Amino acid sequence: MVMHEVFDGDDRKQRSLASFRGGAMVRRAYAQRSVFEVLLPDADKLWDPTLRQIDAILDDEPLVDLIVEALTRRHPLSARRGRLGTPAAVVLRMLVLKHLYQWSFDECEREVRGSLVYRAFCRIDCERVPDAKTLLRLALLIDPAVLRRLLERLTELARCRKVVRGRRLRVDTTVVETHIHYPTDSALLADGVRMLTRTMARLRARVGATAIRFRDRTRSLARRAFAISQRSRAATLRSASPVREQNKARMTALYREAMRITRAVVRDAEAVVATVSAASSGPEAGLRERLAQTMGLVRRVIQQTRARVLAGDIHYPDKVLSLVEPHTEAIRKGKASKLTEFGKLVKIQEAENQFITDYTVCPVRVPDGELWRPTLERHEQLFGRPPRLAVADGSFSSAANERLAQIHGVRRVALPRGRGQPRPRWFRRALRWRTGCEGRISVLKHRHGLARCRYRGMGGMERWVGLGVIANNLHVLGRAGPPGMVPRLVR
Repeated sequence: MVMHEVFDGDDRKQRSLASFRGGAMVRRAYAQRSVFEVLLPDADKLWDPTLRQIDAILDDEPLVDLIVEALTRRHPLSARRGRLGTPAAVVLRMLVLKHLYQWSFDECEREVRGSLVYRAFCRIDCERVPDAKTLLRLALLIDPAVLRRLLERLTELARCRKVVRGRRLRVDTTVVETHIHYPTDSALLADGVRMLTRTMARLRARVGATAIRFRDRTRSLARRAFAISQRSRAATLRSASPVREQNKARMTALYREAMRITRAVVRDAEAVVATVSAASSGPEAGLRERLAQTMGLVRRVIQQTRARVLAGDIHYPDKVLSLVEPHTEAIRKGKASKLTEFGKLVKIQEAENQFITDYTVCPVRVPDGELWRPTLERHEQLFGRPPRLAVADGSFSSAANERLAQIHGVRRVALPRGRGQPRPRWFRRALRWRTGCEGRISVLKHRHGLARCRYRGMGGMERWVGLGVIANNLHVLGRAGPPGMVPRLVR
């Protein structure tokens, strides 16, 4: 133990000198012996077998290289100078743990700090565990492009381990919901007034009370929104006709008052934007830009409320469903339990053994059939050949898609079109195998958190889905066992 302490001190001294002389800010891993293995000779018995296999997979150097490259882009000089940051291996492994067990950043920090197994898995050992804020900032550097390259590398490892061979392909779509409340016209107006008022208050605190003046109308609109919600419950079809008409008339008047208040707040925000100079820098510039973006969204909310409530156009195009997540779409997948879902459409593409080879977060809702061509092209790009069997549900089915698959060289195409379609034995077996895609989507949503995205923005949605898919694939590879073993997963 004395030799260990001396080595540790020399190592820290060398690292501090390297940092002082302009050494690299981004490290691959900590250069310290694991006290976990020294003090516990039977430490392997504490590990979950699947987690032990995932630990061996993440030792792959190209995976760590991708994270090092992403962390290096944090600042133009990050690769050459600066203080020593969190190693790339630690960042990768903590993010994997977070999405493997569906933890928050705070839960991830707490669990890793209090567990010897997780410390050893994350290659932290006796070092300090990065706090939640540090991990959050580092996670933002792992953009969707890096996650796609990580997935490609995992696919290569799966091919080397013979977990996937690229002979089969199944694809399905699902909706990943954004983290928003149920959108109503009155709630969106109230959100707009609250967000504009809060941003103007922050600007006033920085610029000065004499330069920025506005009136706080948050409570006024909140009372109207509450009254609208109460009236909407009484204006149902179960109410008597005179009562229903009276409630609708009162709701229309309340909506007019709510829109009048919102327009007044927008005028105040316009005056604030004009007061704050466009040449301002620092936090003032960011708040000014945020205020201008929110104003544009609130104007759209006022227009759609006028069209939906006053003009009766309930099918208003390009509706704003959230001011915080403006990319949210209303999607109907035919679920009996949830008729309308608010989020983004995601395509999940699998090969053998429940391994996900590709995913796509659609920027705009498209019919499932239009995703068939890029699915086949992506499979050929990954494996260098078309699959022997390609299967999907009825939403992908069309004669054009069947011909397209045959042109690409797919031997057997199973796209159900109706009861009159002949179904030989291989076709029925393919459809039974296709139902596993539904189960894989259920696993993604319940085990890896893809039911609802907790990251913000379209980029956050892509990162959330990508990390969930990577966590799923690592779990599949971990269950398959070490290299050379026949995979236990045969479905």
